Amino acid sequence: MKEEVSIISKIKEWLFNNMVTILFVVLCAAGIEVSRQPLSFVLGELVTRIARNLFLVLSLIIPVLAGMGLNFGIVIGAMAGQIAIIAVTHWKIAGIGGFLLCILISTPIAILFGYFTGKLLNKTKGQEMIASMILALFANGLYQLLFLFFVGTIIPMDNPVMVLSGGIGIKNTLDLTGGIKYTLDSLFEMDLFVTIMGLLAAAILYNLIKMLINYRRTKKTGGKYLFNLLIIIAAMLCSILIPKLNFAFKFVNVPIITLFVIGAVALFNSFLYRTKLGQDLRTVGQDMHVANASGIKVNKVRIIAIVISTVLAAWGQLIFLQNIGTLNTYGSHEQVGMFSIAALLIGGASVSKATNGQALLGVILFHTLFIISPTAGKNLFDNPQIGEYFRGFIAYGVIGVSLGIYAWKKSVETRRLIE
Repeated sequence: MKEEVSIISKIKEWLFNNMVTILFVVLCAAGIEVSRQPLSFVLGELVTRIARNLFLVLSLIIPVLAGMGLNFGIVIGAMAGQIAIIAVTHWKIAGIGGFLLCILISTPIAILFGYFTGKLLNKTKGQEMIASMILALFANGLYQLLFLFFVGTIIPMDNPVMVLSGGIGIKNTLDLTGGIKYTLDSLFEMDLFVTIMGLLAAAILYNLIKMLINYRRTKKTGGKYLFNLLIIIAAMLCSILIPKLNFAFKFVNVPIITLFVIGAVALFNSFLYRTKLGQDLRTVGQDMHVANASGIKVNKVRIIAIVISTVLAAWGQLIFLQNIGTLNTYGSHEQVGMFSIAALLIGGASVSKATNGQALLGVILFHTLFIISPTAGKNLFDNPQIGEYFRGFIAYGVIGVSLGIYAWKKSVETRRLIE
């Protein structure tokens, strides 16, 4: 009887902790059914959006680990990336060389921006999210002042393709064709079927090695790894034997180098957890007073967390824009923070805990809704604009709902402790 109660309580706790993610899984499943979009189209769009957006979402994780919440200030990192793109476009440096030069230029700018952001957030402990949001709005004003007024007056730029007809200010839209457009994505591509088979084969090999290591240490195979193997093999069989999936996978191209870069930053996040800096970040995130008493330089660690996040955001914006192929000079960065944070929260993260897996799941769910909502709105209400409205308010709504649920969870946990 006690075991049954324990299982029921665990199920309730799991549902309680993952209610936002479950809600969006249901919405995505219903939306796919209603939209009746071809599976190959949905998968193709989803792969493109994962490659385009996941790096930016992963840049949010380190500040969460340090107890600084969701860093709306990644918008400032995105601005650093765009400054580099404008400079490289003006110099007409194209291809992978131009992309690498963008990284080289944006990195010191992002480090500087991240340092000053971290200094400010150290003055607003406990209010980091609202402070970073307001700071991003302030920085946006300075950014627009730079490119609307300073370029052509203080900063000389004789480039009729980029500068407004009056000779002052950068044009609203810059075409990156012939520059850095698709420079990373087009380096090496494979179809989705081959990519999935390769990833699943690597996962099988990883779990077999883990089982072997575990058996040598404990003389047990390890149930977790055996379970993983069964799930992976089932996924591989589904991919091969279900004709609809097999057919759709072969019509979707995957930018392998872009996904490799995204995997590298995910590994960096995981590796950082195991380092001395990662331990300091966790300690600061759990309790700043205990961390300070332990001899950890709390303010320095928090600044490092924001600098890392800002640099990764700058690189993520470069990946985003080379995939889009067009730079909206005054608008490309504005929704970066909001959409990335919404995706992370949908994946099951909170202001105090976030993982690479939650970032990936959140991007998949968030952008699946973005892909299917216009067609679903048209099929349900004979009005595709309703789907567009849905896409517009969902990012803001999920942040509000998630933060509300987080506050509710905290109050429930507090009552449990008191009882």
